[in-house]
Amino acid sequence: MINQLIKTLKFNEAGLIPAIAQDATSKDVLMLAWMNQQALQKTLETGQVYYYSRSRQALWRKGESSGHTQELVELRYDCDADAILLLIKQIGPACHTNRPNCFFNALRDGKNLIIDNPIA
Repeated sequence: MINQLIKTLKFNEAGLIPAIAQDATSKDVLMLAWMNQQALQKTLETGQVYYYSRSRQALWRKGESSGHTQELVELRYDCDADAILLLIKQIGPACHTNRPNCFFNALRDGKNLIIDNPIA
């Protein structure tokens, strides 16, 4: 089943696919990261979310250093099979800035804003 999903998905020329993490309960969009086939396979096998770091060129498990983990509830993919939606249970903040999500920069009425405060 995992192998069939991997064959179905369309990874880009670098072997990556965008993965959007969404809180399974609140439906808040938490972050966007990238997965390669290995990250996807480990996520599906373990239930812990793994991503691929483009800057470090390495696989990483969300929360391995911060303790702010993501547990997979459901995986979905879009109609073109070129993007993944991960419905997850987030433990702690999702963003490395210690904010609940990575989408805190906003442009509103021509002004740049930060729309939330870091979690203490």
